[in-house]
Amino acid sequence: MFSRLIANWVYGGFLAGLLLLLLAPVLMHSRQTTLIVTFLCLPAYMIHQYEEHDNDRFRLFVNQKIGREALSPLAVFVINVPGVWGMAWLSLVLAASLNVGFGLIVAYLLVVNGAIHVIQAAIARAYNPGLGTAAAVFLPLGGYSIVSIQHAGGGSLLMHATGALAAVVIHAAIIIHVFRQ
Repeated sequence: MFSRLIANWVYGGFLAGLLLLLLAPVLMHSRQTTLIVTFLCLPAYMIHQYEEHDNDRFRLFVNQKIGREALSPLAVFVINVPGVWGMAWLSLVLAASLNVGFGLIVAYLLVVNGAIHVIQAAIARAYNPGLGTAAAVFLPLGGYSIVSIQHAGGGSLLMHATGALAAVVIHAAIIIHVFRQ
């Protein structure tokens, strides 16, 4: 029942990302920059995921680099839908209800992911799936989000550490999963 959803999640995410971007002006009536940039990180991530995962590019790329089936379609689904989308949702909810500094979680998620793509491309001297949006969208939006949240008073050392640690732990968990398979 879920096999088609697991295999094709990225296409729904791409369309949902475009819809969220179109709805952003309506949804962001509060005009609070920190919440707007935190919100925009999710559709940006969804569009990045389309570049990365269309036609199963990223999973096949990783498996080819590793030399074995290290990432399954189910693992890619879990990492991206409940993992990334869930973390972005949680970051926005906590930023809106408790402290704008929680927006740093999704902001650092973009920056860490973007940096990994760019570093990997520089080392390999080749394109990797997701590099374009990582460089053109993730690094500028993630950086702007971090600066905006800092200027709004949500950027305490604890909030920066929480955001950066969450992003690093998520990416480390993916790397550990790949090498344990």
